[in-house]
Amino acid sequence: MGQDIKLTASDNFQLGAYRADPTSAPKGAVVVIQEIFGVNHHIRSVCDRLAGEGYVAIAPSIFDRTSPGFQSGYTPDEIAEARKFVANPDWAAMLRDTQAAIDAVKGVGPVGIIGFCLGGSVAFVAATRLTGLKAAIGYYGGAVVRFADETPKVPTQLHFGEKDAGIPLTDVETVKAKRPDVEVFIYPGAQHGFHCDERPSYDKASSEIAWPRSMAFFAKHLTK
Repeated sequence: MGQDIKLTASDNFQLGAYRADPTSAPKGAVVVIQEIFGVNHHIRSVCDRLAGEGYVAIAPSIFDRTSPGFQSGYTPDEIAEARKFVANPDWAAMLRDTQAAIDAVKGVGPVGIIGFCLGGSVAFVAATRLTGLKAAIGYYGGAVVRFADETPKVPTQLHFGEKDAGIPLTDVETVKAKRPDVEVFIYPGAQHGFHCDERPSYDKASSEIAWPRSMAFFAKHLTK
């Protein structure tokens, strides 16, 4: 359904991206921000799914500055390798690349952003700092708590797993306390990565609640 394209960031860096377009006139566009595993099969399938929902979906390869074209699966070895990318993340660069994706689709209509894992944190920061967005959704973003003093400029929704080994519920409660303006949902029994049906931590029941909730949020806020 989609195609690989190139984006140009504000510092003239060129990065890859995956774009999927709906078969009919789009309702708007959604920027999809990857996990630490690159714009892999799962992120591409999320874009395809969003296109099926009527949105132009675009996923920028935000690791292209350090490892062009990086994609990974979910074995323990692959997870260990992918974690190296976020030992010292360059937030400013990731946001530049995210802004490039927003700018590439803003002519389509209202633009939302959705991110998973690292991308969930990027989506939250994008909501507070970037331009051109109408709504933001983050799934299990572990760094959101670090940025929770920043105020999103657009309606924002966050999703966390109750049993996420990397995101303590105390962090989620801190986010809720600091950001009463943000919708925060906790999924009982769900682990990190619960939405990804290619990971051992996939939780079908939680995913089937979270995704329609996300689509309803976009339907409400991505209006022309």
